[in-house]
Amino acid sequence: MRTEARLFTGVAAFFVVTATGYWWRSREPAGTAALFIAFLMAALVAFFLHAQYRRRGLRAQDRADAEVVDTAGPLDFFPPHSPWPITTALGAVLVALGVVFGLWLALIGVGVLGHGVFGMVFQYAQRSNSPSEESRS
Repeated sequence: MRTEARLFTGVAAFFVVTATGYWWRSREPAGTAALFIAFLMAALVAFFLHAQYRRRGLRAQDRADAEVVDTAGPLDFFPPHSPWPITTALGAVLVALGVVFGLWLALIGVGVLGHGVFGMVFQYAQRSNSPSEESRS
């Protein structure tokens, strides 16, 4: 994931330089905000990939001496059923509608969104990452 992290770091750097240059030349807030949000999204992905690289180390795809057999086996754990993505989406919709209809709805949306995000993050917090324990269950 080191290569992907570097790629998205470059994309984030491109967007922050572009946003700064766009703001300096045009002073137009909408385009500057869009470019800055693109920078934040690319930086978020770069941070995630960098954290995964530091946590898991090099993958077989990152090594020049790797064989095809090195990528065999279970890829990762993927949860079968979860109510949290729908809760998070509902919270995002309520926040967006709150921008239109009023602060009270946006505040409810922030609460629902926060609940959904924390639910997704901590749903499997007690789960072990060791492959030997996964094969027993």
